[in-house]
Amino acid sequence: MPVVVGMFQKEVAQRIAAPHNNKDYGILSVLIQAFYKVEYLFDVSETCFNPPPKVKSGVIRLHRLEEAYDIRNEKKFFLLVKTAFGQRRKQLRNPLKGLFKKEDLQDDIFTKRAEALTVADFVALSHKML
Repeated sequence: MPVVVGMFQKEVAQRIAAPHNNKDYGILSVLIQAFYKVEYLFDVSETCFNPPPKVKSGVIRLHRLEEAYDIRNEKKFFLLVKTAFGQRRKQLRNPLKGLFKKEDLQDDIFTKRAEALTVADFVALSHKML
């Protein structure tokens, strides 16, 4: 099973690894977690480098998902995620109104904000898009 270990600026690593219902959860989190299991391993202090950078680093490990999500159309999925987080403080009904039928927008899921949805929720919604 392919594994990738990488060191990123701490804030980027935290965004990639963030679970739903977390302020750091966003486009990057969903798009990477749709294909990989993400583990935040540890922080790396700026004092470990010479010369020391002005930022802290974080190390994450990515394992390719054994059971992939049923993403039927990656283009639609990416558009949905990017559009949903484009107005992250709004209920999904507002930013997504152009992507779904009017009757679909009455579903309770559209009263939530983007960060409340799991990757599986985004995948399921992408199947209902116009």
